[in-house]
Amino acid sequence: MKSITINGSKRESVGKKPTQALRNAGHVPCVLYGGDNPVHFSAEELAFSKLVYTPNAHTVVIALGSETLNAVLQDIQFHPVTDRILHIDFYQLFDDKEIAMDIPVHILGKSLGVANGGSLRRNKRKLRVKALPTNLPDFIEADITPLKIGGKLTVAELANDAYKFLHPDNTVVCQVKRSRVSIDEEEEEEEGGEEGAEAAAPAEGAAPADA
Repeated sequence: MKSITINGSKRESVGKKPTQALRNAGHVPCVLYGGDNPVHFSAEELAFSKLVYTPNAHTVVIALGSETLNAVLQDIQFHPVTDRILHIDFYQLFDDKEIAMDIPVHILGKSLGVANGGSLRRNKRKLRVKALPTNLPDFIEADITPLKIGGKLTVAELANDAYKFLHPDNTVVCQVKRSRVSIDEEEEEEEGGEEGAEAAAPAEGAAPADA
């Protein structure tokens, strides 16, 4: 999985006033959990743009002077009015410990059902997986080519030896539904067929046509 480096500085004071002073200076207070002790640090708000405002999944390299720590974003708090980042929690990664993470689903192929007028519904745009850090995928591929109208793609069909899904096997990732357009077209065809049949049938009591 791709990593984003965040250059930060350790925080000596973690009280309310020092924290507000950091925010006023355009920095985000952060905490890294998962190690022996929590690590309090801060970094410029702009440093998080590629990590936060993206649909992609990334691990993080937190650079604090000469020390670097591998992590994943755990939680983020935004200001309710301005949407500015108020606080971020990270969780430290270790090569021998599995980690849970939400991974985006990439749709591949062209569905037979969609080609026949169906509509693709994406029930899960991200799936939560658990794996060693080195086995975390950038994305999960979901091939929808075989799906016909009414067909579904479940988590069980996306199984991978490198990681495990934290969802039931029958969780629907995407499916092809019958669209309103295709239903209307079928109804029109049926009505047209019935009208044609009525036109072909002779009226009751009508005399046969002369030979």
